[in-house]
Formats: sequence, structure tokens, C-alpha cells
Amino acid sequence: MKFILFLSAFISFSMCEHPKDSSSADFTESVTLDSSQLNQAFDQFKEPALYHRRFKHGTIDSLLQVHAQRQLLTITQIGQSVQGRSINEVTYGHGDKKVMLWSQMHGDEPTATMALFDLFNFLEGEKDDFQEVRDLLKEKLSLHFIPMLNPDGAEIYNRRNAQQIDLNRDARKRQTVEGKLLRARAEAVRPAYGFNLHDQNIYYNVPGTKNPVTISLLAPAFNEAREVNEVRKGAMQIIVGMNNLLQQYIPDAVAKYDDTFSPRGFGDNFQILGASTVLIESGGLKGDPEKQEIRHLNFAIILNALTQIAQGSYQRFDVKAYEDIPFNASQLHDVVIRNVEIGSDSISLRTDVAIRRGEYTVGSDYFVRGRVEDLGDLEDNFGYEEIDEEGLRLHVAQTAPQVLEQAGELSLDHAYELLQKGFMAIKVKQVGADKASKLHSLPFVLFTQNQFYPTTQITLGGTANFFLADASGSIKYAIVNGYVIDLSKKEPGIWKNTIL
Repeated sequence: MKFILFLSAFISFSMCEHPKDSSSADFTESVTLDSSQLNQAFDQFKEPALYHRRFKHGTIDSLLQVHAQRQLLTITQIGQSVQGRSINEVTYGHGDKKVMLWSQMHGDEPTATMALFDLFNFLEGEKDDFQEVRDLLKEKLSLHFIPMLNPDGAEIYNRRNAQQIDLNRDARKRQTVEGKLLRARAEAVRPAYGFNLHDQNIYYNVPGTKNPVTISLLAPAFNEAREVNEVRKGAMQIIVGMNNLLQQYIPDAVAKYDDTFSPRGFGDNFQILGASTVLIESGGLKGDPEKQEIRHLNFAIILNALTQIAQGSYQRFDVKAYEDIPFNASQLHDVVIRNVEIGSDSISLRTDVAIRRGEYTVGSDYFVRGRVEDLGDLEDNFGYEEIDEEGLRLHVAQTAPQVLEQAGELSLDHAYELLQKGFMAIKVKQVGADKASKLHSLPFVLFTQNQFYPTTQITLGGTANFFLADASGSIKYAIVNGYVIDLSKKEPGIWKNTIL
């Protein structure tokens, strides 16, 4: 009986109109966007209210109210989350080709949500160089956006919803209110195209390189055999167009996400239901912790893809170019230190050390804790930062003798002076009661406890607060909470630390 019901739903959905576009043989593309135009559009329409990853539902709701007042986009509340937060759909255009785009079904994956609001601003623009693009999208497409499908997870920057269910593993059973809502909208809209917008962890790399995967793409499978039908082929062709554009921005930093069939995943199920569905995963880019550059890339590839869908021009791309995109590898760490002496006086050990910095959310901000992630032969692994010098050895950090009344008394210059003398920690007397008051952005350990315990031995899972010295005992690097500070030069950095 369950199979019959599923088959009935499949047939009714699959019979929706999936417009056939011009073949590549007689195709003429009238509207194009090059990278310089896309950059101009992003700079002009970037939503300034979204500038960090940990924005909340309240910010999104306020922005949607502003868009509703402009009356150029249609804003409709389509449901509520488990905790009663509104879930909204934004629509634009009256064309035959229906497209659904949904973001942040994982609450801690917000990059594409920012890009969607940039796109909303773009669609509302008037009488400028991009009007031809807007007219094309409005005439040819019916766009249905669901930004922030999981507002409860976003509120605490958590992957799962308030019931602790992963929404992207709920497409089959649809046990959650958010999962039911997404499926209901899919059945009501019956899209021919889908965009499933996510963030992946920043530790994927392009195979055989130290390049982080900045954008990962996938045309999800619709069966375990991972066959290619016309629907999946369309998604693959759209991705080829995306990759062609991305290579102009981030050459050799694009990969494919794992294409193992997942009967619980929404992307796979949209593909089954007849919508050519593209998964976009926002990964890592050195120097972009808040993913503002990756947001830019999302805006560019989504807008360009919608333009190509509107004209059918994506069909000119060869599926083989999709197959040529490599799959994600997982060999990347925050820091890799090579050939460092960490043994004891009696038994030497010269080996490689990998460090990872885990994030901990505090309201709309966060701090990190650096930990030793791996030890041993890491020749085939890479780091966002790497240290590879002969003769380096562990040097235990010391606590500065002075005591600060408050954290603000320590300047960046003073912190560097103390580090160069072998001090890594300093005691602070007064700290506010709230967690946010303990956050600081100095490359130094601040503590209120009776004593600071530095890393005296590098152990798996252990702390990452130590110096690296050369054979003469001269200190060359400080590893402060997993951050690398080269003591031969004072450079600006982004340090997300907390008072212990």
C-alpha cells in the first residue's frame, strides 16, 4: 500500500510541465552576464543587514517585511517552525518554468540565505543596466524561494531543528513540520528545477591539492544505481555552467559532493519527483571566516544559472564536463606542523601535528577552541596554514607575571612583546557576567582562574597552546588556541578567543 501511494505521488508530480528548451544546435543566447557584471550587481545589491553567519530569524523576518512593503516580490507565510517562528516563501515572475530554491534547512548553514537576500534586492532594482535580466526572469520563470527553512536551528546556530531532527534526512518519512512543509510546497508548485542550498565543513579539499573546496556542487542521484535520466542530466548541465563561471573566481577550488543515493534526502527526492535539482554546498576559503566572499559566489552562480534556465542555454553544456569535476577529498586541517620534535628526553619523536579549531556559539558571535586533531605521518594531508622547518621543537609557554584589571588593558603590541619573550597567558581580574563579555580578539590567552595550564606535551585531543623553538632555543612561532603567530613579523589577524 505504501508503495502504491508513493508511486501515485511520483506520477502526479512527474507529470507536471517541464518545459523543453531549444536544442544546442539552433540556440541563441540573448541575455548574458559576465563576471564583471555579476560583481557589479553584487556590490550594488548586497544586503548590508547580513554581515556575519549567526544572524537570527528576527533579522530575516524584519527584512522580509521591508520587501513586502515594496510590493515587487510576493511574501507569503507558508507555515511555522516547531517553536512558532514563521517560515516564508518569496515569489517572483509569472513564467512557465517553475524553480524552487530553499536555504538553511540546517540552521548552521546560512551562506546561501545571505545570497538570496542579495538576490531579492537585485530583483527589486529598477531602471538600471540589469533591467533586461529582470525582465527575462520575470517573463520566463516563476521563482519560489524559501529562505531559512529551519529558523529554530538558526536561532542557536544548530544543524538540526528544535526536535533534534536533521531536516535533510526527513524527506521520506516527513515526521517534522518543516519537512512536511517543504514537501507540501513542492507538490503545490511542481517545480521543474530545484536549488538545495547548504554549507559543508571547511575541511574538504580538492583531491591531491591543499586547495579548500570553496564551492561543492552535486546533481543528486534518483536511484541507487546513480543513473542519468533527462531530469538529472539537466541538473548536471546547469552545474557545468556554474563551474565554468566559478573557475574564473576560484580556479581549482570546486568539487562534487558525494553522490551516493540517499532516500531520506530532499535533493534526491526532488530529483525523483521530476525537478532538475542542484545542490550547492558552501565550503571554505582562507581569510573568509564569515563567508562573505563565498556569499558573493553563491549570488553569482545562482543568478547566472537562473538566466541560463530562463533561456534554456544550459542545455548546450556537455555532461562529460560534469563528470570531470573531482569529488571532495577530506584531507584538510586548520594547521599542519611538519617534522616537529615532540618527544621526551628519553625517547625522541619527530612527527607531524594537525590542529583543528572548533567553533562555539555565543549569541550572534563565537569563539574557538584549538585541539590536536591528529599525530603521525600527515604527508598526504594539508593545512590552511602549514609550518615546515627543520629543527623545530615544542617549547612550553609561560604565564606573564603581571595581572590585568580588565582585558582591555592588553594591546596587540603588548601581546606580541610578551609572546616574543615566551609568555602566552595573563590573568585578568574583572570580567563581565555574560558570556559575550568574555570574547576577545587578541592572539593571547586571558584567564581568570588561579592558574593557566599550558600545553606541556602534544597529545591527541589535547590543547594547542605552545611555542615552537629552533635548535638554539630561539622561539619562532606561537600556537595560541590553535592559531599560528609568526613571531618574526607582526601581522593583523582574526582571532576568536574567550577569557578562560
